[in-house]
Amino acid sequence: MGGRMRAIGLMSGTSMDGIDVAMLETDGESFVERGPFLIIPYDPAFRDRLKQGLEDARTMTERSARPGSLLELEHDLTLRHAGAVKAFLGAHNLSAGEVDVIGFHGQTVLHRPDQGLTVQIGDGALLARETGIDVVHDMRANDMAHGGQGAPLVPAYHAALAASLKQAARPICFVNIGGISNLTYIGAEGEILAFDSGPGNALIDQWVEVNAGVPFDQGGRIASEGQVLMDLAERYLDHPFFTTDQRRSLDRSDFRPPQSDEAGLHDGARTLAYVTAAAILRSAGHLPHAPQTYIISGGGRLNRTIMADLTEIAARGGATVLTAEEAGFDGDATEAEAWAYLAVRSLKRLPLTFPGTTGVKAPVTGGVLARAEARSPSAVK
Repeated sequence: MGGRMRAIGLMSGTSMDGIDVAMLETDGESFVERGPFLIIPYDPAFRDRLKQGLEDARTMTERSARPGSLLELEHDLTLRHAGAVKAFLGAHNLSAGEVDVIGFHGQTVLHRPDQGLTVQIGDGALLARETGIDVVHDMRANDMAHGGQGAPLVPAYHAALAASLKQAARPICFVNIGGISNLTYIGAEGEILAFDSGPGNALIDQWVEVNAGVPFDQGGRIASEGQVLMDLAERYLDHPFFTTDQRRSLDRSDFRPPQSDEAGLHDGARTLAYVTAAAILRSAGHLPHAPQTYIISGGGRLNRTIMADLTEIAARGGATVLTAEEAGFDGDATEAEAWAYLAVRSLKRLPLTFPGTTGVKAPVTGGVLARAEARSPSAVK
């Protein structure tokens, strides 16, 4: 299967704020032409259902199990993704026949790499039937089956983007600050390393939702009125995740927000913003060479307090911090674009993950293909 393909990527991340829809044309290798992007937010009631889904998933020991609310939630989540695709096509005057494939991430409800267990709910076959477009989904499982952590998967796309950055000083480090932060290192010779770098927005979101009744700290305004509580910050940064030489992927529940008596609203938000920034640089200390350029995507780049801390800490090592937009990309769209790119790679049986990204024993492809005209998905081996 050669040539360029037009793909849509769908991402519902750990922040659980909505569905990101992105389109690109790609050969799954070096050619990437980025297209339009759309965000379909979740309503508060559905976000509450997703949070309940995380709780219901805690008892899971088998990937196929759907305890509690998860079976109904998976169905409704998939229909929302189908609606997002239809809205995207309508907004850009496109038909389903003009799209070759959808890369469908689904919603991660459980990620326990040490147990070889990762669960993303989302019915790929139903999405294919509803949209009339072939769907590649469940892209993490094959990596785990071959000894990998199942995350991160975006680095293959970062490597393609890095090839277009002629002026940026290397090594380059792409950082996505979502609910959990992750980084991709592109070395001077093109070598790729990647791993989760620590808590991203999830802690801050949980903190302000409980203490201020808002879903996130818009622009870092709440944090900007507080002070960093260094004892509390160092408690997070002394976590074994940062001190061990073994890099691993994180679950949203690996780090918990402070107790309500440990900080006030503003100081808590300020401290967690600092932790988010400092965690990235602390994790970067495990890289073979210090990055010279950091490119930041994800919702965290819009938090000015996080970005100010990140810029200041990186500058101590002589590094520059750029938002994705300053580098010529769309920081909201990157992960959804990556899922479109990975879907094409999956169809072409190209590797999605590598020893330096997930710890898999050898480069491996992955994904499950659900054809629009068929009801039975087939694994991509």
